[in-house]
Amino acid sequence: MNKLEKLKQGKLIAVIRGARPDQIVPIARALKEGGINTLEITVETPKVCTLIEKVKEEFGDDIIAGAGTVLDPETARAVIMAGAEFIFSPTLNVETIKMTKRYGTISIPGAFTPTEILTAYEHGADLIKVFPADALGAGYFKNLKGPLPHIPLMPTGGITLDNLAAFFKAGAVAAGLGSSLINPSKLVSEADYTELTNTAKKFSAIVKDRVLSRR
Repeated sequence: MNKLEKLKQGKLIAVIRGARPDQIVPIARALKEGGINTLEITVETPKVCTLIEKVKEEFGDDIIAGAGTVLDPETARAVIMAGAEFIFSPTLNVETIKMTKRYGTISIPGAFTPTEILTAYEHGADLIKVFPADALGAGYFKNLKGPLPHIPLMPTGGITLDNLAAFFKAGAVAAGLGSSLINPSKLVSEADYTELTNTAKKFSAIVKDRVLSRR
């Protein structure tokens, strides 16, 4: 199974934003224990390239680690050289897609309108991140899948335990989880990391019980 198929199979991508460098590995460990094995480290995180390398050294193929909030091809290349296995962007930048695909890495640009979504796909994006997904809700996904059934979409932004299943029912192939899963400022004690694992288990259970069980 290649990394893209593994990412799609896992369904959930954890977005780590605002974390201290020393929190990244403990967060990754807590998420893995909770059943979430794909994580995005946003590029404004201090020492992001070093942290991507560290996560891969620590967990190997047990974790798919990528970079997020990548706005330009130069940044994409830098994190790919550090080992990023996918590139997340909040916006559509064709040159960033081209750079990502040049190095054989998974491209997941952000888009919102049908025109942006199709443009990203036509330029080689592997998966389109519809952001912010909660602005129009799961019904928007259902409407998009009508004229664009062949384009793989994932919601990010405002995805919670309450609405996750609805997005999958509407046709999402994966979902990005941000602050509803991880709040680094509240990760202080061992008990906090245990709670993070428990929250990850709740999201994973939705995927297992309400999504994968329908296959």
